[in-house]
Amino acid sequence: MSSNTENVLILQGGGSLGAFGCGVFKALVNNNIKIDVIAGTSIGGINASIIAGSREEEHPEKALEEFWLELAEGSITNLNFPDYSNSRIDSSTPTQLLQAKSTMSFYDSAFHGNKKVFVPRWNPVHFFTDPKYYVPDKWTYLFDHSPLIKTLEKYVDFNRLRPNGNPYARLIITAVNVLTAEPLTFDSAKKQITPKHILATTGYPTYYFQWVEVEKGTFAWDGSLLSNTPLREVIDASPIKDKRIFLVENYPKNIDRLPDNLQEVQHRARDIMFSDKTIHDIKMSRIITYHLGFIDELYHILENRLDLKNEDDREMLDKIRAKYKKISEEHGAEIKSLYYISRDETSPSLYENADFSRDTIKDSIKNGESKTNKILQDSKMKT
Repeated sequence: MSSNTENVLILQGGGSLGAFGCGVFKALVNNNIKIDVIAGTSIGGINASIIAGSREEEHPEKALEEFWLELAEGSITNLNFPDYSNSRIDSSTPTQLLQAKSTMSFYDSAFHGNKKVFVPRWNPVHFFTDPKYYVPDKWTYLFDHSPLIKTLEKYVDFNRLRPNGNPYARLIITAVNVLTAEPLTFDSAKKQITPKHILATTGYPTYYFQWVEVEKGTFAWDGSLLSNTPLREVIDASPIKDKRIFLVENYPKNIDRLPDNLQEVQHRARDIMFSDKTIHDIKMSRIITYHLGFIDELYHILENRLDLKNEDDREMLDKIRAKYKKISEEHGAEIKSLYYISRDETSPSLYENADFSRDTIKDSIKNGESKTNKILQDSKMKT
């Protein structure tokens, strides 16, 4: 791989589906593929932050997996549903059973929260700290996800997530401005990434999480409201270096059959809303690369045909070269290769992204590993 090409890992949001991305990263590490830039939103932003700022500097993949197993420990479902650790859930497990399990996990999370990530606002722990505790008609959120930071502090050294902080990879996470609907990009190469930024990228309002004031007057929600796949933000942040991109899809674009019932209809609609929509960005990147090459060829033709001793000709060429340099520095990165790593959906459930039970998390991690290993093997990729 050229020294001017960087490896980029893009991680989508998706609640508990983010365990799939953990498996993807484990496989990349085990295949000696070093990531240079990692970008994510929502749970993808959490995964990315743990990788980039891991306290396990030599083995961030281990820290990431430990984080996911700790989230599974915080799931109430583990106490109320049969343990499948000795009976692996796979394609032979009845679909109805898997869907019932996801549904139970969803409602457990809704009523009890997950102590490692969020707690309901009606929890008695907020009695003395929430001035609107007894005024629910004034509530703008139902769940407090600040416990997430206490959990993350075990795994993330936030001092690494700053310019020259020596992160494992450059970190880019996204959010959206609540008041203006403008995208917000937090880049460790340009500013310190703090717990506030992590809470902002995970503040998903449809799950009744709260917005976060990341700067004075700037209130942020989860970036997946605008885009669940922050590829454009990576291209904008690093416009010069060419890229080899690994894009993790928690919400697959393609399915084999039409939905059979209303729940599957809602499930499919949700997948489409959160699926990757960066095809236009990829096409534009390739078109710009082609045009820059074309302009460069024309420039050399002119250079060979014009009289460089002539002051007017030389001045015209200098202006063309200056314009070309500016465009290439702002939009010159070429996407050398793009690998989609998509999560399997053997038994789709509308509530699957709230299933933090142990067996589901472990299965998702293994699925991410196996899918990535297969893609790397099929492509015969070199480190």
